[in-house]
Amino acid sequence: FIHWGLYSILAGEYKGRKTDRIAEWIENDFNIPVEEYEKLAEQFNPTGFDADAFVKRAKEQWGMKYIVLTTRHHDGFSLFDTKGLSTYDAPHAIGRDLIREYVEACNKYEIIPFFYHTTLDWHEASFNEDFKTYLKYLRDSVEILCSEYGKIGGLWFDGNWSKPHEDWEEDALYAVIRKHQPDAIIVNNTGLSHRGEKGNIEIDSVTFEQGRPSRMNQDGATKYVSSEMCPTLNDHWGIGNNDFNYKSLPEITETLCYSRRMGANYLLNVGLEADGTVPIMQSAMLKEVGKWIKLEGEAIYEGRPCDDLSGEGSDFM
Repeated sequence: FIHWGLYSILAGEYKGRKTDRIAEWIENDFNIPVEEYEKLAEQFNPTGFDADAFVKRAKEQWGMKYIVLTTRHHDGFSLFDTKGLSTYDAPHAIGRDLIREYVEACNKYEIIPFFYHTTLDWHEASFNEDFKTYLKYLRDSVEILCSEYGKIGGLWFDGNWSKPHEDWEEDALYAVIRKHQPDAIIVNNTGLSHRGEKGNIEIDSVTFEQGRPSRMNQDGATKYVSSEMCPTLNDHWGIGNNDFNYKSLPEITETLCYSRRMGANYLLNVGLEADGTVPIMQSAMLKEVGKWIKLEGEAIYEGRPCDDLSGEGSDFM
């Protein structure tokens, strides 16, 4: 998982105040006016973002099979070319389609590219003023991602929990994906309070976010639904310069084993620096995890869910 965007410039701090929550929520948490926040696009200068080098490390050193990159987060800024839907995107800010660079690198190194895409939007006024118009904007954005970048692994949505009583017109959204990417895996994060819920019939994988996964009950299911756990390396998704609360390597590898025993994937998050580089600590940790995977990879990649081992001597429960 890669969280990266304009919020990475602030890195959890605004006018001397440090957020107590997650860095990519800083616009919302500190009530930064949209007009002021969007000026960060003028400061966005990702000279260190080398998709080729990053994906190569993910493949050769870190033991990864797929990557999920934030194409647009809740602040509404897109890392892809929105084709005229908005000027609030990377091509207008820096003249680069960062998603195209990422996908090309994934294809080169045989890593499966996935797209994170927010469904809530603090920048797009129609989100609060005309929800049906906003949903059309959302679908048009997703159609660009599904039709302009070749074959992708899937889409990872996040934000429906923000309006739990609204009709998100999910069938129409997922139909756009199936039209262009019939084999894509669809994930829609159900939030911290509804971990592991399946939701719409088109959902292919559920997320347990930062919580530990449980075995999926496939009894009576019309199709197999997979699962994943997506934890952070420290307390933030986006880079937080004052976040030193890193997980230990034993905790990361043990949790990876637990996830695989439950049949779930382990989507470990990296928060890039504002310039697009991987923080030194996170890079070092991923490299060490990759070394361990090279030793134990057969069990991780080829293993299958097993029965509960909660009896005496189990280290997992």
